[in-house]
Amino acid sequence: MTTIAVSSTITSGRGALVNTRQRSLLMAKWRVLWVVLGFAVVALLTLSRIAYLGLFEPAPSRQSYGTSLLPERGDIADRHGVPLARAFPAYSLWYNPAALGSDGPPLVRKPREVAEALVRIFPDLEVNALTVRLAEGRPGYLRRRILPEDANRIHALGEPALEFPRENERFYPQGSMAAHVLGFVGADGHGHVGMEQVFDDRLTDPAQRGTPALLSIDTRVQGALEDELLRGIADSNAKGAAGIVLDVDTGEVMALASLPSFNPNLIDRAGEGFIFNRVTNQVYELGSTFKPITVAAAIDAGVVTDLSKRYQSNRAISIGGFELNDSHALGASLNVPEALIHSSNIVTAQIADQVGGERLNATMRALGMDKRAQIELPARGFPIWPKGKWSRITTMTVAYGHGIAVTPLHLASAYAALVNGGIWRPATLLKVEPGQAAPGVRVFQASTSARMRQLLRLIVEIGTGKKANAVGYRVGGKTGSAEKPGAGGYRESSLVATFAAAFPMDHPRYVVIIMLDEPQGTAATSGQRTAAWNAAPVVGRLVPRIGPLLGIMPDDTRDVDITDLAPLVGKGKSE
Repeated sequence: MTTIAVSSTITSGRGALVNTRQRSLLMAKWRVLWVVLGFAVVALLTLSRIAYLGLFEPAPSRQSYGTSLLPERGDIADRHGVPLARAFPAYSLWYNPAALGSDGPPLVRKPREVAEALVRIFPDLEVNALTVRLAEGRPGYLRRRILPEDANRIHALGEPALEFPRENERFYPQGSMAAHVLGFVGADGHGHVGMEQVFDDRLTDPAQRGTPALLSIDTRVQGALEDELLRGIADSNAKGAAGIVLDVDTGEVMALASLPSFNPNLIDRAGEGFIFNRVTNQVYELGSTFKPITVAAAIDAGVVTDLSKRYQSNRAISIGGFELNDSHALGASLNVPEALIHSSNIVTAQIADQVGGERLNATMRALGMDKRAQIELPARGFPIWPKGKWSRITTMTVAYGHGIAVTPLHLASAYAALVNGGIWRPATLLKVEPGQAAPGVRVFQASTSARMRQLLRLIVEIGTGKKANAVGYRVGGKTGSAEKPGAGGYRESSLVATFAAAFPMDHPRYVVIIMLDEPQGTAATSGQRTAAWNAAPVVGRLVPRIGPLLGIMPDDTRDVDITDLAPLVGKGKSE
């Protein structure tokens, strides 16, 4: 009995143990099953989401990935892709008087001490002006762009009111070069004055700002133009200067400069005074540069058919209470070539009188002289245009560039039409692809343009434009020296000296306009103030510099044929 009881107890214990193991195994199996089921649910949800995105959500564009890497404002480049304006993140120096609390002082130290410390970091700052600025307690920029190491030095000063936020800045790697073409970006983030303003929407458009906006200008030609203009100002002690290089067949502006210039990287009070553009916004009476236009109008109208015909040139023309004179005696009579090479007002006035006010007016209108210059820049001056029906005296004075005021750009476009076969086109600062030039309008007959190329070349060969000659480049052109109008009449002491040129005259490619504002007689100009002595030499130096850059090599074996004109020219005096 005892043995049986013990055996039964052992069997019962083993059964309980088996049951426990079975329950543990079952629980483990259920746990594994739940884990697998959980993973399956997660996988199913993931696959469902992927399927949904693939079927119903639009795929992100390649552009959306790229735009996050682009600057907030696109680049501007010259015709060859050389960067002229770029955007990049930079530090600024901001004055925040509220940093110490509204009740506290704006600075820990005295304004003078802080100003002196900042001048040690930025030597171009003026300590007295900066002291006043800090003492005012007015928040604002003290400097728009500073280097990281400068930010560290400012931080070391321990002035909480001096902050250096990281911002997107506009940088002009060429400095002041082409400043009047580019303009600048203001504190509001928008472009002002130049092509920055014109391109404002394009440069900030995410779809376009990754591609630089290409201009027509050539940085190399621009640099040469500005360099020679600066020398012209120095040689003649002029108040300022303007210049333009224009493609006669496309209207593309290869270079455009107005001096003094400004630095778009730092617009200060001094720079603000030079933002106005002498090439496109300021109008001038450009004097005798209008004489070839008058002669071309006369040839087209059939008024001048014989270039050997002589006109009296030793007596002033009295009309309407005014007397029209030449600057010096040129002899008893002159023919058309002589009148141009010696720059006779008297003869030009007689030719214009024969053309008549209506026809000369129509020619000037066809050349755009009665409206703002056509170019993309927003700053474009309106000409001073004689109103109503032109009287005889108006017709005669306009013929030699008085009584009408236009921009140098007006003159450049007119000369392009004068030499390119007679077609006027608007100027453009946008790069023109081959075959895409504006069609233009015909102003002069092709034969008239061919004759004018001869006459303009003659002026440089033996006339007032001799100092513009450049060996091998076949330069042609015309001088113009006009007194500035003022209260009570014209001011003899204030001249505008201009030379309008084109080259090479056997197949003109480019027009060059050089204008000096109020040049003085100096040793470098032999004491003379007229264009023959100051503006013409600038052309003579500039053309050999830019010719090879523009694909025009000197060649003294070629020239426009002037053999039929040379015998018509007698010995005379030049300007």
